[in-house]
Amino acid sequence: MSFVAHFLNLNTGIYIPPSHTKDNNMKLLKKIAVAVVMTASMLVVSSNVFAAEVSNAAVAAAAKTTEAKLLEAKSLLEKGGDANTTEQIQNALNEARQSVKEFRYEPTERSRQKLNDKLKLARDAFLKNDNAKALAEVEAALVIYTDIKKIYDAGH
Repeated sequence: MSFVAHFLNLNTGIYIPPSHTKDNNMKLLKKIAVAVVMTASMLVVSSNVFAAEVSNAAVAAAAKTTEAKLLEAKSLLEKGGDANTTEQIQNALNEARQSVKEFRYEPTERSRQKLNDKLKLARDAFLKNDNAKALAEVEAALVIYTDIKKIYDAGH
């Protein structure tokens, strides 16, 4: 009995009849090698799927952060700006712009750029003490965000 036949018989309980020649043992080894390679490739593919899930989670988190900061900026602008809320509004607009950068999904790329432009305009208007225009830009940004979110949710 060959080494391969003996090894398979001991560890797996696979019985290899003694009529197998050296060529048949090589065929068996090739089949085993193919099975191992296929198993390894399946494991690699599944790890890529898990990596995609992590990426999707990061995009979803960025989407939630963007929405929260837009709503925060909107509510603060509606209240009006005093010395305390001025810094909070600036921070909310800046954080919304930063999270928009992470909210990447290919079919919504142009809309994401428009959203970022609206946030820039809102920030510039706020810095010029034009709260009405800043509020209008934030509301327009929320409309664009809603459209982006619909497209993203439809794809996931």
